[in-house]
Amino acid sequence: MGITRFFNKVFRSLFGKRGSVKLGLYGPPNSGKTTLANRICVDWLGEEMGSVSPIPHETREVHIKEQICIKNGDKELLFNLVDTPGIATKIDYEDFMRAGLAESKAKRRAKEATKGVIDSIKWLDEVDTVLVVLDATQDPYSQVNVTIIGNLAARDIPVLLVANKVDLKKASMKRIKSAFPQYEVVGVSAKYGKHTDAFYSALFKLTGG
Repeated sequence: MGITRFFNKVFRSLFGKRGSVKLGLYGPPNSGKTTLANRICVDWLGEEMGSVSPIPHETREVHIKEQICIKNGDKELLFNLVDTPGIATKIDYEDFMRAGLAESKAKRRAKEATKGVIDSIKWLDEVDTVLVVLDATQDPYSQVNVTIIGNLAARDIPVLLVANKVDLKKASMKRIKSAFPQYEVVGVSAKYGKHTDAFYSALFKLTGG
């Protein structure tokens, strides 16, 4: 455990959770992290957090929305939301060209995306709790997902797996639960706001709210 995380935990244990929890959104590109971030911000702040795109690595910098307060009955949870760039084990500018970008823009996007991945990993030492957003239509047994989960487990960070895009026919929460049985999994459609009540309840449970 990093020294910063250690003192944060000690501080919260001594003085309670008056300070804001840093809630990190992690996952592979295009899993719906920013869509979920926008859903949370719209639900509780009335405004979106960032832009989304079908092109991978639309989010290439860490974005923070501070002082989000969500309620569950008579309980409140105050946190700063940290939306991180998608984690990838390989970034190739040709993939961006296949997505429709010109070569020069594709190379710039690849460079920015690589930096974004590095920043995401660095931020693991700053966040208190993590939502790992996975595309429920995709095979969860990927090198990227295993790498993310492994890094979180090594740092002993509380984790909630969010199976996104459950509105689609190919979605399967069962696959994700089978891949990572040690974590709770909650299914949502961040785009359409489905099952958000269960998601917020799970978030309260995870943070001890």
